[in-house]
Amino acid sequence: MTKSTLMEKYPLLSLEIAKSNTECKNTTEVLEYFKNKIDTDAIAKYIATFNHYEHTQSLGEEGTVDSAIVDAQNIIFCFGKNLSNPLMLGVRPRSIAVVEYEDKFIVSFMEAPMAPMSEKMEMWVKQLAKD
Repeated sequence: MTKSTLMEKYPLLSLEIAKSNTECKNTTEVLEYFKNKIDTDAIAKYIATFNHYEHTQSLGEEGTVDSAIVDAQNIIFCFGKNLSNPLMLGVRPRSIAVVEYEDKFIVSFMEAPMAPMSEKMEMWVKQLAKD
């Protein structure tokens, strides 16, 4: 996993996975993998899947998609198990992004405020790869 800071303020974790290094053949299968992880987790709750690629393409001249990108979607879910601070809602829900290229996937997510939740998402992403 690579940890980086996007635009000097967003802490991201990402992993590039060659298609030859995963059982998943396309973005849909990767999203199904994550949906299963969310559905079987004691705390996580699935919210939605957002097709970012389709949305951006639908904007016509206003939308730009790198020609090398085959698909780009987010799976949106929440780990929230308490509401002791109303400002915590500002950093929820969580999202895992899947960008598909011809030969690889780039999977990324923003680091969660609670370390155990970030560690869980990191484990899910790493388990997507065969090795």
